[in-house]
Amino acid sequence: MSSDASPALSPRRAAPASPLVLIPSRLASTRLPDKPLADLHGLPMIVQVWRRAMEAKLGPVVVACGDRAIFDAVKAAGGEAVMTDPDHPSGSDRIFEALQKLDPTGKYDSIVNLQGDLPTLDPALPRAAFELLADPAVDLSTLACVIKDPHERTDPNVVKAVVSPNASGSGGRALYFTRATTPHGDGPLYHHIGLYAYRRAALERFVALPPSALEKREKLEQLRALEAGMRIEVAFVDTVPLGVDTPADLEKARKLLA
Repeated sequence: MSSDASPALSPRRAAPASPLVLIPSRLASTRLPDKPLADLHGLPMIVQVWRRAMEAKLGPVVVACGDRAIFDAVKAAGGEAVMTDPDHPSGSDRIFEALQKLDPTGKYDSIVNLQGDLPTLDPALPRAAFELLADPAVDLSTLACVIKDPHERTDPNVVKAVVSPNASGSGGRALYFTRATTPHGDGPLYHHIGLYAYRRAALERFVALPPSALEKREKLEQLRALEAGMRIEVAFVDTVPLGVDTPADLEKARKLLA
């Protein structure tokens, strides 16, 4: 049977033009108590992170706070902050609540999610993640770096990104994330960097999904998106930013910012 009717085409998603940068932060840290408020050259660490995010010049930067002390510290330094439920199970849940409070009408079409413990972050990194959303097929994006330290290849604390590389070798589509040494055989392994850019609709979908089987097994939240069929694109970068988790890390950050 024939028909003259043309098949309906799915609308092509436009490249996001109005990003909002959100930094989830709370005080619950066992290895470095009150970590967001740790002093880094006269400023709380969370304020240093806010400054690095501002230097990326992507859009407004807001700290999504789980504790009033963080909110007060950011506001005292001239930054923007919003209070969120202290009991959120993840940073993505926290930034989604912040987004709803800050922008209920949908002015911002994308969200860049930065960790609050990256005070020496190169501002080029969040820009690199955001730029991947120009591809209409991409739901969210992140970063990875070639593992150079042999110990990291087998360290379960170093999350590996398994990526199908693009033709240029600048990154590619994420196939999996794991704590195991994967893939097998000759070739590079990639250290995943927990910095994300989301299309707004992708974030809304992601937080509405229940935790997935592989997410719970690997304890890696991004696997929820992959199991739901969402596309995660990865940009390869040259260095892994210093994440401050211990007093020793804090001393390294002080030296780098000196």
